[in-house]
Amino acid sequence: MPRLFRSLPLVLLPCFLSHGVQADVYKYVNPANGHVEYTDKPDHKGFRMIIETPEPFTRPTKVTFGGKSTLGAKGLFGGGLFGAAPANNAKSAAHRAALERNRSQYAGLIAEAASRHGLDPALLHAVIRAESSYNPGAVSNKGAIGMMQLMPATAARYGVQDPYDPVDNIYGGARYLSDLLGMFDDVPLAVAAYNAGENNVIKYGNRIPPFQETQNYVSRVLGYYNRFD
Repeated sequence: MPRLFRSLPLVLLPCFLSHGVQADVYKYVNPANGHVEYTDKPDHKGFRMIIETPEPFTRPTKVTFGGKSTLGAKGLFGGGLFGAAPANNAKSAAHRAALERNRSQYAGLIAEAASRHGLDPALLHAVIRAESSYNPGAVSNKGAIGMMQLMPATAARYGVQDPYDPVDNIYGGARYLSDLLGMFDDVPLAVAAYNAGENNVIKYGNRIPPFQETQNYVSRVLGYYNRFD
């Protein structure tokens, strides 16, 4: 496959990033003039991989947390109190208790996924809290599914076979988030890209896009991240 392109810092990565084409992507910043190059075939050692071709998803043989173990979405994953906050009192004691219960239930799985993909578990918790409040059955009006609200194209790109399965969903979402951190080397930008897409972050000069939804989302995730203990 030929070199993708060479350009100034304000660039759009090729559309293959959002269409699942299987190719590693490397980045090089020329120290002399600040020009940025992206390629799938680096020709010198200055290039740094920012997106690795996803390998087929390998399900952990056993996920252990809370003193229990499971192999999938049934069993321990089958119960719990999920769903949106009560309409009239989002900060009610019942809702806070449900969130804590759900967070504790999935803490071991989240820690293992974070460790496998080089993430801070607190950041993974923050994204999941903002996306679904730890609800594996959540579906958005745009079609995003599961605890990390994966769009079907993203789920397919990362080999997620069942986006409703917390193991599948969290491992796929964690890998996507890890790739975004590798691309931008900045937590707020990676979080913005998780919401709005990496091409939108690049389009606006590697800054948080001027979308109210995305700006609110980044603020919410970082708030959860900073408060997580």
